[in-house]
Amino acid sequence: MSRLRESVVLPRLAVTLGDPRGIGPEVVAKALADSRVREVCELHVVGPAGLSSVNESIGEWRPGSGLRQAGLLSGLAIERAVDLVRADKVHGIVTAPIDKLALQQGGYDYPGHTEMLGALTGARVAMMLASTRSDGPALRVVLATTHLPLRDVPRAVTRDAIIQAATITRRGLDDWYGIEDPKIALCALNPHAGDGGRFGHEDDEVLAPAARECGIAGPLPADTVFVRALSGEFDAVIAPYHDIGMTAIKVASFGSAVNVTLGLPFPRTSPDHGTALDIAGRGIANPASMIAAILECARIATRLSRLAPIHE
Repeated sequence: MSRLRESVVLPRLAVTLGDPRGIGPEVVAKALADSRVREVCELHVVGPAGLSSVNESIGEWRPGSGLRQAGLLSGLAIERAVDLVRADKVHGIVTAPIDKLALQQGGYDYPGHTEMLGALTGARVAMMLASTRSDGPALRVVLATTHLPLRDVPRAVTRDAIIQAATITRRGLDDWYGIEDPKIALCALNPHAGDGGRFGHEDDEVLAPAARECGIAGPLPADTVFVRALSGEFDAVIAPYHDIGMTAIKVASFGSAVNVTLGLPFPRTSPDHGTALDIAGRGIANPASMIAAILECARIATRLSRLAPIHE
């Protein structure tokens, strides 16, 4: 019979193992053994039975089972984690990397975690990569569009997409990071922000009016806006498409950055890397970003004061 724990000292987080063929199970196992993690949260591992101290089994993985089964188990773990947080059994979710093709083959037609979590919760979400540096200001990059072919980006970078990203970012920085009235910049789509139309008209005709409407700076050229953010001028930068934002954050702090899904009714984080199928099973995967993701999720959950009640 379920019982209600009246007070919880540490946040409890659901941790999904991601694609069982990748390094997810390994970096989760290493995170479980890390004293910094144990000091700030309790972990409830969701994944196939027998892997990385699984607390919540969503099926069985047999090595060599193939792409479809790997994707199915990845998707089932995400669904179960969302069910757990909705049932007040955990305070947030940390996800290990998935293979997007496998996810699709497994029956989940989503480009990635962000889109799937948005669909499961009905929330308008934004993908933010965040890095806290010991030698300077944090760099936070939010994507206005996520997983799209480059040829589709100009049509997708609309007024509404920019305003939605800015609105979600402003609210997330305030609620989850305690930054009141955050300074947000919009990265330009074209070289030199279009250079007055010489290199494209989107920045003048779409991005600039949207930036003015939602009260953010820009569009500012990509070759300077991230440097300015790293100097502390901006609390976050909205990038118009996936690779320009991801490249900036990974060059600045690969291996220690954290993916944060803004807009959800609960905190969700993940490491800044993929499944690394080429090194899986060799015991050499670096858990630093997974540990950072867990610590960040625990920090946000604590800030949101979602630590009681918990149902068991």
